[in-house]
Amino acid sequence: MKRTFVFMALLALPFAAWPENRDQLVKDFSDFAGSEANSKSLVDGLRDGKEVKLSDGKTTTTFTPPTGKMGNGNIKIALALAEADLKKQGVANPTPAQIKAEMTKILQERADHKGWGVIAQERGFKVGDLMRSEKAEKAEQQARADKPERGERGERGERPERPERPDRSGRGPH
Repeated sequence: MKRTFVFMALLALPFAAWPENRDQLVKDFSDFAGSEANSKSLVDGLRDGKEVKLSDGKTTTTFTPPTGKMGNGNIKIALALAEADLKKQGVANPTPAQIKAEMTKILQERADHKGWGVIAQERGFKVGDLMRSEKAEKAEQQARADKPERGERGERGERPERPERPDRSGRGPH
């Protein structure tokens, strides 16, 4: 009985974590998408391989991802890459049409079996840099700032003088 309960609990674990990851993705990309509703449509559309609807209040733009269903990790990479590439082009607040165009290019490359590393590299990025959160970067920068500086050294090859060590061999000085 205990084993069955533990087994069922372990089976349910990935399902319990999914909404949290989805919600985090929606939250993380709401600014990029222009609204929480657009971000939900992006995340859910990419997750389910279904139509994505993006609106700016005046017009609605739609597209269907050519990749089919995607997992949360792939969704995060695709959205982070699109956001970074648009920023690189000078687009800080993209319109739904600009998001559609960028996402369509990226997702088509992925559907054509290109790896994320290749897609990112062609745009001048590294996937690891895109995935690193701002919070982690700030903590890393703070750790570097708190790290004490190395002591100064003299000319190359010079070493600071060391005090004479007592001879323990009993033979006297060399």
